[in-house]
Amino acid sequence: MAVRDWFRPPRHLVILFLGIMLVLMGALAWLGWRLLLQDRALAEQHIRDRLERAADVVASELRQRLVEVKGQLERLLAAPDMELARDALQYAEQFASDALIVVLEAETLDAYPAHRLLFYPIAPSVGEPSTALFAGGESLEFRQQDYVGAGRVFRRIALSEDVGLRAAALLRLARVQRKAGQLDSALATYDSLASLDEAFTQGLPAPLVARFASLDLLAEAARSDELRREARALHGDLQSGKWRLARAQFEFYTSEVCGWIDCEVNGSPAAPHDVTPAAALAEAVTALRDRHGSNTIGVLEAATGRIEWIDQQPLFVLSLVSAERTVSLLGGSEHLRRDWLGAVGSVIERENVEVSLADANGKAVIPPSAADTPTRAVRSAAESGLPWTLNVVSADPSADLAQLAERRRLLLLVLATLALFVAVGLYAVTRGVTRELAVARLQSDFVAAVSHEFRTPLTSLRQLAELLSSGRVTSADRRAQYYDVMRRESERLNRLVEGLLDFGRMEAGAMEFYWKSVAITDLVRNVVQEFQVEVKGSGYQVELAEDGYGTVRADAEALSRAVWNLLDNAVKYSPECATVRVAVTCSDGQVAISVRDEGVGISPAEQSVIFKKFVRGASSENRATKGTGIGLAMVHHIVHAHGGEIRVESEPGAGSTFTILLTVEE
Repeated sequence: MAVRDWFRPPRHLVILFLGIMLVLMGALAWLGWRLLLQDRALAEQHIRDRLERAADVVASELRQRLVEVKGQLERLLAAPDMELARDALQYAEQFASDALIVVLEAETLDAYPAHRLLFYPIAPSVGEPSTALFAGGESLEFRQQDYVGAGRVFRRIALSEDVGLRAAALLRLARVQRKAGQLDSALATYDSLASLDEAFTQGLPAPLVARFASLDLLAEAARSDELRREARALHGDLQSGKWRLARAQFEFYTSEVCGWIDCEVNGSPAAPHDVTPAAALAEAVTALRDRHGSNTIGVLEAATGRIEWIDQQPLFVLSLVSAERTVSLLGGSEHLRRDWLGAVGSVIERENVEVSLADANGKAVIPPSAADTPTRAVRSAAESGLPWTLNVVSADPSADLAQLAERRRLLLLVLATLALFVAVGLYAVTRGVTRELAVARLQSDFVAAVSHEFRTPLTSLRQLAELLSSGRVTSADRRAQYYDVMRRESERLNRLVEGLLDFGRMEAGAMEFYWKSVAITDLVRNVVQEFQVEVKGSGYQVELAEDGYGTVRADAEALSRAVWNLLDNAVKYSPECATVRVAVTCSDGQVAISVRDEGVGISPAEQSVIFKKFVRGASSENRATKGTGIGLAMVHHIVHAHGGEIRVESEPGAGSTFTILLTVEE
């Protein structure tokens, strides 16, 4: 083929154009892709360098912070006994609420602040008053069952200046009052006992014993509202570490109180022994005392501290040991966030990074807030000299890649513009050819259909006119019959012409509608009657069901034509069933006109296009059904001009239902 033959329109020119554009786009896409890869690699290297630098700075600041904390603990380690408690409390109160200072000596353990520790490994040793002081009252109580006399004895002892003796007497007084059935008096006595904040009785804080006994008394008296209120208050005090209790004592009272109320941990119902951060802190103190007693506090812990896990709760432990005592700092997640990462917050903010912590095994202690990112700087505990591994990532990865994204967007915009140009050209060429072919086919089909529709009435009129003009029809009845046929054919021809003209005006937007209030039931009834006369000779029957009355704002003639077209279609496509059903219903401010046939039906694929002009279903072509393809398009135009909606429900072989929905006039 000669070179000039490639440029002969239309096909070869299009192929040549597309080939050149595709080669050009391929080359540009490859070059753009290579440029993007190189630019991205350079940007990632810059980000990595910045993160490495930030990791070094953060590690250095945290090491300095560790030195400061160790220096403070060393001062506490060497502090005189008289100053130790004051200095430890002042220092501990600087930390977050899940951190405390623990001081271990030979037989004692103290925590600062004390209320942050739920329970202690050992209970305090408290002296009890001699039981001989209560012998007289207890003899009256147990041997003689003289509760009134015993109460007088205990009440007299309760006036003592010794707070321990007073607490023991009040406890016994409340007991005999309960035995005597004086429940309100017993509750008042327990309240007096609960006010002795510094007193101990039975080896326990007097307020705890009194309030727990009050709960038991309220439960006995079935005073459930007071019981729940007081139990919740006692549970709150237990969880806040108000009293110094051994673990067994704490768990016993917590379990008993939780029997009266639904205890919660982190807002959810839980068992009384579920490990909260505060409970994990108490567990860690117990483990610390065990290691202190067995002299197993390691060199690494004394140098940098360590991360312990208590039932999935991370705890930082830093201990310094001397011959006389051990001073330890224990803190949970909030302590690590606020007192360690918060201490280097200015560095983190300046470097625009996010720092997360992990233990020696890689388990997250302070997890990152954002999703895992591949670009990060890591400083292990061995490298940084810290008790944890540092993971440093960018706080805003999108900002780091902003310039890269800008260049990428520019390049993609150029490529997209070229691709769009090719796509538009290809679409325009393909669409133009396709539309021309489709228009040519539709015009051909329309002309053939219109010619056929016009030919039938014109042929009938010509034949009848010839018969009448020749004088061969001598019977008056026959002439009248022929005249009636000529009238109907003329009306049919007129409807075809008017329909084409109206459709043309509708397409051009020049159709004028004459609006007035129309009784929809009367309109449909009239159309059905006229159509019944039209198809009377064909054997078709139209059944009308009226189940609603209403008026709509409409053009009566146009709406009648829409209903007529639906009836005409129902007859055309119902060759085997001669009954067409029409229904008029009115509900929810709408009137519905339904035309139902039991004909060939419409496939789902065709239901979305049958309202377009010149479109005819496959069944009409297979069965050679007459029609121009504008009937349903006219119905669609008319209904939408009336502000209504046309719906179709159909299945192949099961008939079709067309429904016109119009708004009822108020």
